[in-house]
Amino acid sequence: MIEIIAALTRGSQLAANLILFGSCFFLALIGQHNALFQASWVIRMERYLPWLAGLVLLGLFGVLATTTGEATGIASNAWNPGEWIEIIQQTQIGHILLARIVLAVLLLIAVLTMRRVSRKRWHYFLCALLASLPLIAGTLMSHSSADEMSFIAVAPYALHILLAGVWFGALPAFLYIIVSNSKGSDNTTNSHAAYLKLFSTIALPAMILLAVTGLIVTDRLVETFYHTLVSSTYGWLLITKLIILSVILIIASQVRFKWLPRFSQAACQQYETASHLKKWVGIEFYLALLLVFIATILANTLPAKHTMIENWPYPFRFSIDATWEQPNVQQMVWLGAALFVIALSTIWLGIRNNWNKMKKILVPVMLSISSMAIALPPLAIEAYPETYLKPTVPFDAVSISNGLQLFTAQCVNCHGPQGKGTGVIPDPDTKDPTDLLTEPHTAKYTVGNVFHWLSHGISGTTMPGFSAMLSEEDRWDLINFLHALSRGFDARLLGSMIVPEMPAIASPVFNYAATDGSSGNLKDFRLQKNVLLVLFSWPRSKERFFQLAAVYDKIKALDTEILAVPNHALSAEELQQVMSIVPFPVVTEGWSEIKDSYWLYRRVRTVPDLSGKGMFPGHMEFITDRFGYLRARWVAQFEGFGWQNIGALTSQLTQLNQEGEIMPPPGEHAH
Repeated sequence: MIEIIAALTRGSQLAANLILFGSCFFLALIGQHNALFQASWVIRMERYLPWLAGLVLLGLFGVLATTTGEATGIASNAWNPGEWIEIIQQTQIGHILLARIVLAVLLLIAVLTMRRVSRKRWHYFLCALLASLPLIAGTLMSHSSADEMSFIAVAPYALHILLAGVWFGALPAFLYIIVSNSKGSDNTTNSHAAYLKLFSTIALPAMILLAVTGLIVTDRLVETFYHTLVSSTYGWLLITKLIILSVILIIASQVRFKWLPRFSQAACQQYETASHLKKWVGIEFYLALLLVFIATILANTLPAKHTMIENWPYPFRFSIDATWEQPNVQQMVWLGAALFVIALSTIWLGIRNNWNKMKKILVPVMLSISSMAIALPPLAIEAYPETYLKPTVPFDAVSISNGLQLFTAQCVNCHGPQGKGTGVIPDPDTKDPTDLLTEPHTAKYTVGNVFHWLSHGISGTTMPGFSAMLSEEDRWDLINFLHALSRGFDARLLGSMIVPEMPAIASPVFNYAATDGSSGNLKDFRLQKNVLLVLFSWPRSKERFFQLAAVYDKIKALDTEILAVPNHALSAEELQQVMSIVPFPVVTEGWSEIKDSYWLYRRVRTVPDLSGKGMFPGHMEFITDRFGYLRARWVAQFEGFGWQNIGALTSQLTQLNQEGEIMPPPGEHAH
């Protein structure tokens, strides 16, 4: 129940605020002469402005009440002013709501004061400005600002709201002018026609900018997950909003190009034209009102990019990345695109050549459907209910290490110890196992696809399903290992020299505890320090440890921490020997998972290491920058002297510290 009340409250106050802003803006725009403000239609419209301002203020108190009930989880708190105060004092949303309420009070005072004085043009500009402030403040509570409270994040949505007010808020004034015209003289008719044409002229660029800013906001809330538009509540609400907007645009084009040009013509046509304008603009207003309420619900619905699709309802999906290089795909897509351009051009041809209504609609529609029938099927690939399922297990060293054990136990016989698909398949008619190491799979096969195959097997191959043998968590661990395996192969392009300003590979995240009493997560170093991760063998790495110990203070001065991780379990005596040499932390808990994960990143360009079990270097070092990216690697066994030249190592760290801030790796899950 509280959700319904919240939606009605938010929608009502938003609609009232938009109408107040748009009406005052329109009056200020056309009010070159103060005599306009004495016109009967202006006076009638002004009577509703205080009520609208009051509804804005009352609606904001309603938003505060329902927000309190939703935030505390106790519906009765919505009627408890004491809880309102707690929300206002202790939450950012409360601070913003308080600011909006104060701004709404100022707006109400201004509107009431304006009613008592002789109105001038600047009064309406001031009223429009004051009406815009609660709208702008409201964008700070939107999904656009939830991920990032910045000008870049909030500005497009704020502009989107204001443009909606310029168009939607002025529609009541449009209707007042039409109704008033039936009682006016020819002179007033001409003035009214000029006002309506001015509104129509302003509305066109406003609607175009409204669409552009809407696309920007939508893209932020959808990101790359456009499949959610047809599989989530947010997506279907957005599609409904776009359909209504399309109808509104059709009506607006009819008003602009058909009825407005007739409005100032002969008197015999005035009544009929005004009647049509009143009818269609009225429909446009009510559709716009419905659009505002849908937009309000949309603004309080989980954005598409955060939606978990547990059951994809279609047997296919579209993917340019997965299909673009296949035969004839590009030709069919470009042919369909060309036909769609022709379909759009027929709309203009129909208007110019005065086609009948049926022909104007059918020709573009049939050509558009034909264009999609040509372009879309080549981009379609098979999908499963789990195709867009997101991993429930984080992509970290523990999961990767467990996945390695599962791969060794369940998958090595067919896919080989390194995932190259080198297992022996006796049946010549059976497809060879997939190369999981060197071939790209991300575009064509989502993690959900792989989860489906791990669960149910792949028909026509020897790949069995493991849903009865492995838990859901184990299957996600196995998928995380496969992603680490593939990323590790890509990491062969790394070397001991950093490629400036080009981070590409995320360092596997891990938890650890060390000999100096420190513990935590690799992410604890983000934005603070680089990490030099040393995977060592004892006593093979003894000389290197003496060298690192001698320059430890110099490395720390470069905002870098050294973490030493053993490749094998150390006895108490061996650990004591290591600790007697090194002043930096030696990992004693979590070392096995770290070793399993980072060994996957051992390959270098000169030694691809693809056959048999592979080689496991006795000493490797990795540099992770302060943003979480794996930037350089030195494999002592394959890459020679490398970082034994401390000057080469410190120059790399210095270069990293000179780089500007970048975004950390996206998410904690495989994609």
